[in-house]
Amino acid sequence: MAICTILQTAPSLHSPCSIPTSFPQTQVIFYTCSNGGMRVNSRRGGRSNLVVSCSADSNTVVIGLAADSGCGKSTFMRRLTSVFGGAAEPPKGGNPDSNTLISDTTTVICLDDYHSLDRYGRKEKGVTALDPRANNFDLMYEQVKAIKEGQAVEKPIYNHVTGILDPPELITPPKILVIEGLHPMFDPRVRELLDFSIYLDISNEVKFAWKIQRDMAERGHSLESIKASIEARKPDFDAYIDPQKKYADAVIEVLPTQLIPDDNEGKVLRVRLIMKEGVKYFTPVYLFDEGSTISWIPCGRKLSCSYPGIKFFYGPDTYFSNEVSVLEMDGQFDKLDELIYVESHLSNLSAKYYGEVTQQMLKHADFPGSNNGTGLFQTIVGLKIRDLYEQIVAEKAATTVEAAKA
Repeated sequence: MAICTILQTAPSLHSPCSIPTSFPQTQVIFYTCSNGGMRVNSRRGGRSNLVVSCSADSNTVVIGLAADSGCGKSTFMRRLTSVFGGAAEPPKGGNPDSNTLISDTTTVICLDDYHSLDRYGRKEKGVTALDPRANNFDLMYEQVKAIKEGQAVEKPIYNHVTGILDPPELITPPKILVIEGLHPMFDPRVRELLDFSIYLDISNEVKFAWKIQRDMAERGHSLESIKASIEARKPDFDAYIDPQKKYADAVIEVLPTQLIPDDNEGKVLRVRLIMKEGVKYFTPVYLFDEGSTISWIPCGRKLSCSYPGIKFFYGPDTYFSNEVSVLEMDGQFDKLDELIYVESHLSNLSAKYYGEVTQQMLKHADFPGSNNGTGLFQTIVGLKIRDLYEQIVAEKAATTVEAAKA
């Protein structure tokens, strides 16, 4: 319970609901309701004469993660939730086919749940899931906005097994809401709600290899159907998904290696972390000397490197007319515990202690990409998001204290 005093001239309570201000000095008592909202009683002389129901003041931070299907969003989500502690799991007692993942701190929503057309409806109309016409952006915006403001919502569920929409599930406001999928930055209204945004940009060669591995091994699709799906989706991907990367605060770009001439196997990757300059609460990571252009081959006594070795690059660049810093890793680690040597040369990691990046990587050594730049940069971005969240919460707390003093 919290008690505050409202003066007749006070414009608001700095909360999502408004309180009439046409009464003299009044004591207001807040009670947290079982539904996560707030019940407000105002008293004059011991009498209760006003009851207002509204949502609780929320610190929910909203992160957007955009990528095509089969590009590693699920692995990134597991790394991100691990940074905050606790494993992300489907809602307990809910639909076993739910796409939502919940941990102590984060809730991850799959934007496939906002398909307005199910698998059969899309087939009938001749559109893919990437087409905006197959998605309900109005509902997406309304529900993400409501969660950010501290209100629970009944979110639809798109069942990837049956291809139809299941009954909705209750989503309560978490500390961090991650919306991941095809379109988190497509609608400008939703984009405006994001506190930070990431785009996973996987080259066509790498994407094909990853999609085959996932859809054949995990979903039982045939090679022919996967190839047909990729070809059918490409025009819509180029039109509606790929352009979103220009809005991202950070881009993880995965490309074929440059260390092996004419490499066709795709086992060794070149990964670039593109970090936009000037983003509030976010300071780009740098190698050795901030703002310089660095090329570094660390292989030697302190870092084991089998063929074709490892090469790092760091430097300033422009990306869709935005100033960015780029950190690049080409190659893969032989011994993951030796990553500490690389970590010691990186700055602005937002780690809580020396070696936290290495510890996180070792903790999830069995995750895809743990021996190359995809795992390294996903982990780094996870630490940056934790730091961003803590800065936002601290700033809100300071604002609340100052408002109370006023």
